[in-house]
Amino acid sequence: MSPADRANSRRRQPRRRGSAANAAKSRMRTVRETSAGGLVVDGLDGPREKRSAALIGRTDRRGRLLWSLPKGHIEEGETAEQTAIREVAEETGINGVVVAELGSIDYWFVTDGRRVHKTVHHYLLRSVGGELSDADVEVTQVAWVPLSELNSRLAYADERRLAEMANKLIDRMETGKR
Repeated sequence: MSPADRANSRRRQPRRRGSAANAAKSRMRTVRETSAGGLVVDGLDGPREKRSAALIGRTDRRGRLLWSLPKGHIEEGETAEQTAIREVAEETGINGVVVAELGSIDYWFVTDGRRVHKTVHHYLLRSVGGELSDADVEVTQVAWVPLSELNSRLAYADERRLAEMANKLIDRMETGKR
């Protein structure tokens, strides 16, 4: 094959688009993380209109305040329920006891050159004391939010679905008392 034929044959081969990006992506380490948290409710035994949940607000990279449920990493030797109780107390100042499991959310994100698959187990908690506090460095604000306003306040669709499940569960618990 002549040098001209070799040059032409190289030109005809399809280019691999993004191959450097794909190679970097395939070298990116994937890790799994597990967290737990919950929806802590005050006034579970009272009238529906008086029930509220403690939410945390965090400022995102764009400077927006995003409201969410308190949550954090499960420490070694802790159950998911114990983590939910601890994280709710650390991030809101409110002490709670687990009433029921609400479900889990899982999602992916990239940070520090690694892909993270995170699973967060959520629980419905009854407020049993404490004082609302934003002392945790990861939290910008905390607030008691009426359960009827959770859908409009929570920033994440998955957490809004959990709040709706919690409302239905609370209604069933209330109906069972009668």
